[in-house]
Formats: sequence, structure tokens, C-alpha cells
Amino acid sequence: MTAFNRPRLVIAGTNSGVGKTTIVVGLLAALRQKGLSVQPFKVGPDYIDPGFHSKAAGRDSYNLDTWMVPEEYLQENFTKLSDGADISIIEGVMGLYDGGANGVSSTADIAKRLKAPIILVLDCKSVGYSIAATALGFREYDKTANIAGVILNKLGSDRHEAMVREVMEKINMPVVGAFHRDDHLKTPERHLGLTPVTEIETSQLIEDIGKAASRYIDMDQILAIANSSPDLDIDDDKNAEENHKIVKIGVARDAAFSFYYPSSLEKLESMGAELIDFSPLEDSSIPDVDGLIFGGGFPEMFLEKLQENESMKQSIREAASKGMPIYAECGGLMYLCRQIVDFDGNAFDTAGIIPGVCKMGKNLQRVGYVTATALKDSIAARKGDQLRGHEFHFSMITKDEDYPDAYELQGTRQSTPHLEGYSKDNVLASYLHISFEGNPKAADHFIKSCLSYKKTHL
Repeated sequence: MTAFNRPRLVIAGTNSGVGKTTIVVGLLAALRQKGLSVQPFKVGPDYIDPGFHSKAAGRDSYNLDTWMVPEEYLQENFTKLSDGADISIIEGVMGLYDGGANGVSSTADIAKRLKAPIILVLDCKSVGYSIAATALGFREYDKTANIAGVILNKLGSDRHEAMVREVMEKINMPVVGAFHRDDHLKTPERHLGLTPVTEIETSQLIEDIGKAASRYIDMDQILAIANSSPDLDIDDDKNAEENHKIVKIGVARDAAFSFYYPSSLEKLESMGAELIDFSPLEDSSIPDVDGLIFGGGFPEMFLEKLQENESMKQSIREAASKGMPIYAECGGLMYLCRQIVDFDGNAFDTAGIIPGVCKMGKNLQRVGYVTATALKDSIAARKGDQLRGHEFHFSMITKDEDYPDAYELQGTRQSTPHLEGYSKDNVLASYLHISFEGNPKAADHFIKSCLSYKKTHL
């Protein structure tokens, strides 16, 4: 066992919408501006917030999750990924104590497992002295969670700030920052949350948020709290995985397909995959590869361009007909269908690999952690294999007759399972998001499927 020093803290909220992401992005940018190396993290299965983190910090942001990846890997992974950073900033999810069933992978749970101090963001709009009861309640609810201070957000005036600071002092709650209301600092949102950084110019916004954080947050206090974190004892005497490249896998990555966990792709690389990015929006064909991955994203926002790129769709169909392994998640599933029907009811022709039509809905269809049981052998699983992941989608699929389901999904908060996904021959596509890091058996199976294809097409 080796003791590792990793200055760190968690930025949590009382609930969603209190401004965690804006404050974290500002904090990352401000600390980076001070010349510090900052490593960002995000609690839970989120793709969009980490994009903003990465832009602000200049380093990839990684997800910390004890459902998607076995909990025994958490400290080791965090220690490895934060190597070389002066400080690690971890953004929480929803409210501090919210997570899956029984609080699995909640912000508080992750913070306690990492022995990380917590800074709680309080939405002070339309509240004065009463906000102290909120802060006190969060501190008393679980005294094993180390709430080291608060950041006040959405204050209306200097007088309002003074009032709240006064009452925080009465309950011995350190105030490490105080933001006044400023609509110009909001990150843009739409139906799945924030608009991804792949679709918008964020440099000026991040710079402005960073300047605000420098003005409103006591950086010396932040660094002192982070440096108070105890060392993490890690067993670092492990054999490193060999990294011989045996297959090439094309990864659809552009503004329409941007939902990838860095650690998931890194797992494939560590197991022998050379990953080659391509764009279904801009490129005329897929690259010379042995398999394809279509991640999640927002294909519904780029339907005209995706429909017009007929040469790309044709190259995908040709690869599928030759037996190339094709794996797709959520937005990737949508694109592989015959058509996508947008929010206004307009239909657009897409890749045509999967016999079904995807239709955008007005309401969220599924959300939450799930366990997927494979209903048949596929390019990434054997019948009966179980994979852990999550669902989050507004669209739904109208299936043609020949549509073999891929999985039976059991949600952590659902009483009955449901059928999901498409699995036939060399194609596996579903709304299920997984991390290959947390499902190494699936990663190995997919790479072997690609290797088998490669050997038969030399």
C-alpha cells in the first residue's frame, strides 16, 4: 500500500438547478488562470457537464460512479486520473444525497469513499435567514459527510449577501464564495440539459465565468480546504495491462455524436484497440477499420445534414452487409434506424441498418441506472451476460416485424423489467449507455468480434 496525496474537494448542491456546473466551470477556469493544474470530475453518468469542465480545465473530465464501474475501483481510478494535478474538483449530481436506489453513487457516497471535503452550493434566491436551516439540515442529515463550507448563489444585493453571511456565521458554517445573480453567466440549456460544447462556442462564456469566480470565491480558502484532504492508501503494485494494438475501431465523434466516457474508450485502447474518429456529419465514408462504435449525442439536432450525407450512410450499410461489428448507444441507435421523426413530426432518412423508426417525444421516456441481461449472443455479450449501465432518452422506437430485442433491462427503481435494444448478427444497438471500464467482459468480447472480422477480411 502507498499513501497518495491528492488535494481535492466536491462541489455539491441542495438540488438540481442551484448552479453547480456554472460554479465548477468558473472555479476550474479561475484556478487554471492562476497557473494551477486542475483535474475535473463529475459524479454520475453525465456526458455534457464534463465537456464544459474539460474546456475550462484543459484536461479531460472523468466520471466517478459506483454503479457503472465497481466501487472497489473508485479510489484507485481517482488517484491515477488525478496524478500530476495541483487540485481535483469534483462536481456532484442532483442534490448531495441523491443517487440511485438507496443512495447508490450519490454525491455524498462518492465524497465519503474518496474522503473528500464538500462545498455545498445554496440557491439564495427569494430566501434570507431561512437558508441557514437548509444548510444546517444538510450538515446534520449525515454527519459522516464532511461539509466544509458553502457557496452562496443567486444573491440579489450586497445587503442580501450580508444577511446570509451573518446567519451562516451563527451556525458556524464557513462561506467560501458568494455569487450575485447574473443571467449572462448561465450555461445554455435544452431538452436533455446543457447544450454540449461540441455545438456552441464557449471560450468567451468560460472566460467570463472564470473572472466571476475569481471575484466571488475565496481561492485561498478553497485551496486550504482541498489540501486538508487526507492521503489515499492505494495498492499500486499491480501489473499494467499490455497495450498491443490488434484491431482498429472507428468511433463516430462530432457535434451529433459526442457522448463518450473517456475512461470507457481508454479501456478499449488498453485492451488492444486503436480508435479512429470519424464524422457522420462531415466525412464521406467510414475509415478503414475492423469495427464501428456510434455513441450517444443529439442526432435529432442535425437531421437534415445527416440525411444529406448519403455517401456516409451507404458506406455504413456496406460495412454492415460485410459483417463488420457495429455497436451503438442511444443517439447511435437512433441514427442506425430507417428514419428519425423530429419534434415537429418531420421524418428524415437515416442509416437504415435497424428495421425501425425513431420518433422524438415531448417527455422523458426512461431515466436511471439499469442492469441489462443479454437475451442472445451478440458482438459484445453472451446470452445471459449482465451489463450495468443507464438510460436517459426522449425518443422511442417503432419496430418493424424483424426486430430481435437485445436486452431485458431492470431499473434500480423499477418493479418490472422491460425489453430494449436490437441485436442481430453483427449489429448491437440500444438505449443502454455503458462504460467499458465497468464492463470489461463486454469490452473484451467486442474487441474479439472485431478481431474475428479482421481475420476474415484480410
